Amino acid sequence: MLSEGTIVATLPNAPGQANKGVVAFLDGRRLKGYAFNFSALRETFRLFPTETSHHEEGTDILMSDLKAVFFVKTFEGHPEYHESDTMNQLKHGRKIEVVFPDGEKIVGSTEGYNAQKLGFYVFPADPNSNNIRVFAINKAKI
Repeated sequence: MLSEGTIVATLPNAPGQANKGVVAFLDGRRLKGYAFNFSALRETFRLFPTETSHHEEGTDILMSDLKAVFFVKTFEGHPEYHESDTMNQLKHGRKIEVVFPDGEKIVGSTEGYNAQKLGFYVFPADPNSNNIRVFAINKAKI
């Protein structure tokens, strides 16, 4: 059993399994869907409306158009919940605060920040966050 405040960093789903995500564009748009081929090393991926969608139903997403990809527990989230931005004990990586130009802020930990890369994963500090992990695009942060 996990103790209160424990951060669980889940790994991306196995190949062939969908990652539930909310794609945040630089222009403010957001798309919800499922990604089977997301990679932090590629410039594009395909987002599907359902887990059983056919290939032609997907939308190609360009990383250069994004601020972040939020891998989530549910699409509905908890709009009334305000995430804590304090991290009691760092379980892995190093603490990081990411502030996007639109003012959205994410506090958590990362294991691989490199300004020369396309982006990096942030694992939220709040274990009750709807976000499992966030892939933040480097050019989209302040």
